[in-house]
Amino acid sequence: MASNKTERNFSEVTDEIRALCEMTERNSQIDPELFTELQVKKGLRDIDGNGVLAGLTNVSEIRAREIVDGVAVPCDGKLYYRGIDVGDLTAACVREKRHGFEETVYLLLFGELPTRERLDSFKELLAGYRQLPPSFVRDVILKAPSGDMMNALSRSVLTLYSYDEAADDISLPNVLRQCLQLIAVFPMLSVYGYHAYQYYYNGKSLYIHRPVPELSTSENILQILRPDGNFTRLEADVLDLALILHAEHGGGNNSTFTTRVVSSSGTDTYSAISAALGSLKGPKHGGANVKVVQMFHDMKKKVRDWEDEDEIASYLRKLLNKEAFDGAGLIYGVGHAVYSTSDPRAMIMKGFAEKLAAEKGREDEYGLYTAVERIAPQIINEQRKIYKGVSVNVDFYSGFAYDMLNLPEELYTPIFAVARVAGWSAHRLEELVSAGKIIRPAYKEIVARREYVPLDER
Repeated sequence: MASNKTERNFSEVTDEIRALCEMTERNSQIDPELFTELQVKKGLRDIDGNGVLAGLTNVSEIRAREIVDGVAVPCDGKLYYRGIDVGDLTAACVREKRHGFEETVYLLLFGELPTRERLDSFKELLAGYRQLPPSFVRDVILKAPSGDMMNALSRSVLTLYSYDEAADDISLPNVLRQCLQLIAVFPMLSVYGYHAYQYYYNGKSLYIHRPVPELSTSENILQILRPDGNFTRLEADVLDLALILHAEHGGGNNSTFTTRVVSSSGTDTYSAISAALGSLKGPKHGGANVKVVQMFHDMKKKVRDWEDEDEIASYLRKLLNKEAFDGAGLIYGVGHAVYSTSDPRAMIMKGFAEKLAAEKGREDEYGLYTAVERIAPQIINEQRKIYKGVSVNVDFYSGFAYDMLNLPEELYTPIFAVARVAGWSAHRLEELVSAGKIIRPAYKEIVARREYVPLDER
C-alpha cells in the first residue's frame, strides 16, 4: 500500500520547522546574569580570559602572563612545545636552511628532539605511510565529492576506519600507528578532496599527483596541489613554517579539548580525530584565516588610499559597528582568547609574510596589513569594553601568506588540520596513557520543576 506522506526536500526548512524552532528558542534562553550570579565561567573562561583549569599536560604551554610582585600581568606571548620555545624551533630551521614540521611532529609525539639519524628514520616512516589504501581515491574521494573540504576530510577519516583491521584497538602501539598514518595522509586527503570538488563542482581539469617520498610535507602539499607541481624554495619554507606554528596550541583550544573529551570515552582514533575536525571547521576556530583574507579583499575595495591611516581607521570603525564586510562586528585576526600583548606565532609569521610579499611584488598590501595591525587595537579599545589587551593573532598573517602562495581559500582550514593533527595525536596519546577517566563536567539545571500533564488534558 502506497504511503500518503508527502515527500519533502531534505534540506528545506518548512513553516512547521520554523514554528517548532520558536518553541526551542523560547525554552533554551538563559539569562546572562545567571552565569555571574552562579559563578559559571561561560566558555570555560573567566572575565579576564583565563581558562578554567580542566587538566594537566606535558605537550605544550601557552604563556601570556607573568607574575610581578604576586600579581599576574600581561606579557609578550610565548608558546612552548614540550618545553621548547617554538621561536627557537623555527629559528633553527631558518638558520640551517631546512624544513622542520617533521621534527616538530616527532617532538610533540615523543617528547624529545630527535637526533639526525632518528629524524631521517622518522621521515622515512612517514613517507612509507603516505600512501592511501588501493582505490581509496577513486572509490571514496572521487565518487562522493563534497562542496566543503572539511566535511570531505572528516568523511575520508571515518572511512579509513573500514580499511583498518585493528580500528577499535586502543592499545598504545596501535593508536600511535594510526596517528602516524593519519598525519602522513592528511595532505593527500585534503588536496585530493579539493581537486574532486574543482572537477565536479567547478568543471576544472582533474589531476592527481602522487606524493614524492623525498619531499617534506610542505613541499608535497604544493607539489600535489599545483598542476605543474612547481614551487619556489621560499614558498615551501613559508608553508613549512605555518605548519610548525599551527601544529599545537595547548590542551584547552576547542578542537584539542574535543580530542581529549572524545578520547576519554575509549572510542577509536578515527572517531576522535573526526570529532576534532568538526570543531576546527567552525569560523570561531580554524576558519578564521579565511575571514581575514575576505575582510581584506573588502577593505582594499573600500579604502582608496592604503597609506591613509584615518581612512583605514574609519573602515575599522565601520567593521566594529556592523556597517562593513559581513556585518558581524568583528575585526578578524585581531584578538585572542589567551594572548593579549602579542601572539608569538603572529610575530614569526609576519617576518615570513614580509619576505613573501617582496618575492610576489605585494609590498603595498603588506603595508596595509601592518597598518591595520597597528591601528585596530586602538579602535577596539575606543569602542569596546575589554578586560585585557588586544593584538593580532596567527590568523592575521597566515591568511595573507596563504593568499600569496595562491592556496585556494577552500584549503585554508584543511591545511590547519594537516598541521594540528600532530597536536591532536599527542594529546590523544597522553589522554590514553595518563587519564583513564571519562571527562564529564557539570551543568547546573535552572528550569523550574513542573507536574506532568496527561496528553488529553494539554
